[in-house]
Amino acid sequence: MGREFQTSGRLRPVDLAREHGLSTQAVRNYEEDGILPAAGRTAHGYRTYTPLHAAALRAFLALVPGHGHRTAAAIMRAVNEGAEAEAFRLIDESHAQLLDDRRTLEAVESALRELQLQPVEGRAASAGMAAGGGTTFIGPLARKLRIRPATLRAWERAGVVRPRRDPRTGYRVYDDADVRDARLAHQLRRGGHLLEQIAPLIARVRAAGGLEPLESALRDWHGRLSARGRALVAGAAELEAYLRANGSRGGAAGGR
Repeated sequence: MGREFQTSGRLRPVDLAREHGLSTQAVRNYEEDGILPAAGRTAHGYRTYTPLHAAALRAFLALVPGHGHRTAAAIMRAVNEGAEAEAFRLIDESHAQLLDDRRTLEAVESALRELQLQPVEGRAASAGMAAGGGTTFIGPLARKLRIRPATLRAWERAGVVRPRRDPRTGYRVYDDADVRDARLAHQLRRGGHLLEQIAPLIARVRAAGGLEPLESALRDWHGRLSARGRALVAGAAELEAYLRANGSRGGAAGGR
């Protein structure tokens, strides 16, 4: 990485904070949370940090964009506790989630393109009007999307999904089109769109069977996924620099 790391040079909290535009309290909080190794203390009780702590802070802040704050913090805590296998497992999970999101986006695009090519009769069949169409219930669908059933009920109230009710049991029944709409809504929510923005888009897709209403959103999703992929690479580079700095290859980091 082209950096010289030493563990003996003293740095103040403000020295670490200034590089990243943080407050000194934020640096202290990161140490207390285990994101940074424990700091040394002067005879008067003041914290003293080293370039190793600076490397830990760079690694954490580089991990956040790709992994999120909670996972990035868990990764750093695992490294600092000598549990590198757990840190690598968490990293793998983030990569797996990104791959899953890419596959889901591809599935959404494919479904929309297929819908665009369907004649009116085909759209009616995919909406569950033909006998023998695939169906599922709220619990299995929620588990498939990794959301709560209450979320699906909220989407229904917003007009995002429109399950029918079983006349005998009163249970919600989601056909193939409902599942498609739910998957599409899930991706839009992950992209930061509000329910009031999602409902009209899905209504237009239902009515017109076209990809055009979502072309801009799809481009945005691709951009977000690419940005996350690059952020994961950047975070890995800084984490590797930190691992090399403390000589960690399965041992405890920072003297923990």
